[in-house]
Amino acid sequence: MEAMENIIKKYKHKRISLVEAGVTRHRSIFNGLKALADNQPNSRLSKPEVVIIHDAVRPFFEEDILLKVVTAAKEHGAAGAVRPLVSTVISPSADGCLDHSLERARHRASEMPQAFLFDVIYEAYQQCSDYDLEFGTECLQLALKYCHIKAKLVEGSPDLWKVTYKRDLYAAESIIKERLSQEICIVMDTKENKEHIGHLLEEVLKTELNHIHVRSQSLYNAGSDIQHINLEQCYNFICVNVKEPDFQETQKLMSMLEESNFSILYSIVVVSVHFLDFKLVSPSQKMESLMWIREFAKKMKKRKILLYGLLINYSQDEQKLQESLRQGAIIIAALIKERNSALIGQLLVA
Repeated sequence: MEAMENIIKKYKHKRISLVEAGVTRHRSIFNGLKALADNQPNSRLSKPEVVIIHDAVRPFFEEDILLKVVTAAKEHGAAGAVRPLVSTVISPSADGCLDHSLERARHRASEMPQAFLFDVIYEAYQQCSDYDLEFGTECLQLALKYCHIKAKLVEGSPDLWKVTYKRDLYAAESIIKERLSQEICIVMDTKENKEHIGHLLEEVLKTELNHIHVRSQSLYNAGSDIQHINLEQCYNFICVNVKEPDFQETQKLMSMLEESNFSILYSIVVVSVHFLDFKLVSPSQKMESLMWIREFAKKMKKRKILLYGLLINYSQDEQKLQESLRQGAIIIAALIKERNSALIGQLLVA
């Protein structure tokens, strides 16, 4: 309980009540239902019309599936998400030999979330035997067994799989990274001039990364004051440094991100982009003036902000410039997809 209370406090979750778990799955669920029931002496929450039961080990589901199971539960009394079986289920005999197998196409894997009219599932649990509470795993079956409610089965998405083994943690991490990398916000010091190099980079990113939504935003309002940029639903920022020398625009962006506390749940990627004509100034000279990005990145890592640097060759030759921008877009895509903390503070060259 103390660990859960610390998690709620750390991530600033709202409207969450904790209930002591039981020694088995069904006893834990029953404890939760008792906390919602209005006939219990320790009840401190209002009884809902519909209750949703879900597993923490199925962290990926769309809001749409919640709507579907709740709507179906209101109509049928109970509903649950299901998925096609990917393997054939067989039943062994007592001597360890094959007894029979199930026809895979006729069966489904029961998943979560599941939803019930509260009175239905609460009545089912009140009638449960000790055997059910100790060894049972399927809530829909309890509604059928004790309340004669046939649950409506709702087809779920592939993301409803259960994190069970250690290898599943790597798959879960990959899904999180994929979802966090779906949008890029380019921050620059101007938005009026469509020939601005930041807008050229934006167009290349849109072309090269057609699976990622790219948008741009000015760091300044109509005057000279810094405006608060829209951070909603974005975990990737490209800061184009042109108007101010070196690293100043990125510093302003980082200050905004720090003040927002937006990175408390997931790490934010910030790529500080600098344009340089390699014919006039060598990359090594520019790198020397920007090496302090490494120390700054270490400081930002503690706030779950991953900072990288990128030098792009600002060639006067249009074809070479486009190629540099394309290479820069590839590097940016890799940084936001991998979110590799080992590369923070590095100054990459395109």
